[in-house]
Amino acid sequence: MLSKKKRIILYIINIIVGLMVIFPILYALSLSFMTQSEIFEFPLRFIPKGLYFGNYSNVIESVPIFRFILNSFIVASSVTIGQIVTTSLGAYAFAFYEFRGKKFLFIAILATMMIPGEAIIIANYLTISSWEWVNSYRGLIVPYLTSAMGIFLMRQFYLTIPRELREASIIDGCNSLQFLLRVVMPISRPAIGALGTYVFLATWNQYMWPLLITNDAEKRTVQIGISMLQFSESQAFGVILAGIVMILIPSILIFIVGQKQLIKGMTSGAVKG
Repeated sequence: MLSKKKRIILYIINIIVGLMVIFPILYALSLSFMTQSEIFEFPLRFIPKGLYFGNYSNVIESVPIFRFILNSFIVASSVTIGQIVTTSLGAYAFAFYEFRGKKFLFIAILATMMIPGEAIIIANYLTISSWEWVNSYRGLIVPYLTSAMGIFLMRQFYLTIPRELREASIIDGCNSLQFLLRVVMPISRPAIGALGTYVFLATWNQYMWPLLITNDAEKRTVQIGISMLQFSESQAFGVILAGIVMILIPSILIFIVGQKQLIKGMTSGAVKG
C-alpha cells in the first residue's frame, strides 16, 4: 500500500499531466470565443474578454456543419453496431467451437491486422465503385462492418467465460444462438462497451476513405467538412477552431460515457489466450 505522502504526490503528478493533455482543447475552446483581433493580440490572451459567438454562426453559414455531424453519427453508429454483431459471432465460433483449420484461420485473420489500410484502399474503392455505392452511406459503412481486432478482443473475453455455463445451457435445451444472446453477450458488456467506444471514435475520425468516395456535401463527414472550412476560411482561425470544437463534442461525450467500459474491456481478457 502506498503511503499518504506518496498518494498525494501521485495525485499531483496525475493532475499536472491531465492539465497538460487537456490544455490544447481548453485553449482551442477559449480561442473559439475570441474575435479575430483578440486571437492575434500580443502577449497571447488565454481567456476571452467576452463570449463572442460570431465564429460559431460563421461556421453554420459557411458549411452545412450539422449535416456533416449527422452523417458522421449515422456512419459511426452503423459501423459500431455492425462490428459488434459480426465480431461477436466470429469470436463465438473461435472460442466455443472446435473445427478443422481453426488455429490457421484465426492466425490468418489476425495477420490482416498487419496490412495497412492504405494498401487496400484502392481495391476497396474499385469494388465499391463497381457496385455503384460511391457517394452513399453504404459505401462509407459496408467495408468496415467487421475487424480482426474486434474478433480478437471478443474472443479473448469469451475465453474467460466458464465452460460449465455452456454445458448447462445445452442441458437446458439452449441452442448456440440463444446461449450467445442470453448468456454470453450480457456477460460480455465490458468487452462490447470497449469495442463500441473504440470503433465509434475511430470511424468518427476517419478521413481518407470518406474523402475518396464522397463527392456530394450531403454525404460528407465531419473530418472532410472541417477541411472544407479551413479552405474557405484560411485566415479565420476563430471560425476554424469553432468548427473543431463543434465536431469534438460528440466524440468527447462518447469517450466519457464509454471510458470505464473501454479500460475494463481492454484488460479483462488479457490473462487468458
